[in-house]
Amino acid sequence: MDERKVTRIAAVGDIHVKENDQGKWVDYFREVSGKADVLLICGDLTDTGDEDEARVLAAELRACTIPVICVLGNHDHEKGRHKLIRQALQNHNVHILDGESIVIGDVGFAGVKGFGGGFDRYLLTMFGEDANKAYVQEAVDEALHLERALNKLHGEFAVDKKIAILHYSPIKATVVGEPEEIFPFLGSSRLAEPLIRNNVIAAFHGHAHAGTLQGMIPNSNVKVFNVAKQVLTKAGYECPYYLLEV
Repeated sequence: MDERKVTRIAAVGDIHVKENDQGKWVDYFREVSGKADVLLICGDLTDTGDEDEARVLAAELRACTIPVICVLGNHDHEKGRHKLIRQALQNHNVHILDGESIVIGDVGFAGVKGFGGGFDRYLLTMFGEDANKAYVQEAVDEALHLERALNKLHGEFAVDKKIAILHYSPIKATVVGEPEEIFPFLGSSRLAEPLIRNNVIAAFHGHAHAGTLQGMIPNSNVKVFNVAKQVLTKAGYECPYYLLEV
């Protein structure tokens, strides 16, 4: 009898670790390790984008006995020290993805930060001033990085189960709750297209602290989860992480 293995994926975002957080996260990571097979952290790992904050998180993550897969967020880029943050965190058990992919068991994970630009018919287009074109180009580039990472899972690794890790949202539904005026800065529909084309099971993101926990990409079967810690806490999760079995 063919029994398909179930992988338990825990996900959270926007943990905003500070320099004085020593010891704050140890129990959290221990609990997650007992309930899941892999932990996803969807950006804003640090509070102000400082490598000293990343070193605090690295020490806390020693309590995590399962693989950890992360992407960086806008806070992690605040001081231009994102490369140092990645160096401080990445090791044999902690993987920071930026247009890359990794396979854990029989599940493939592809990760990018993503970017803004808006959703659906209000998607910002490549028109006008150079600054506006550069903003749109950043969103296009992030979508291309995601496409390449997912293609690698389909080709080189040949896995059927694919999960995407983002910081910015690929859909409007999971940022609802935030002021509509800032929707263009919370995500981009350009991120949705690679997810549909590559038959992703689910995508996890954060960034929208006042957003909505769950949605779906229109006209697809792709589930999207906003797992910002603040959203999970508001939804009643005493220990804020979302658990998905695939």
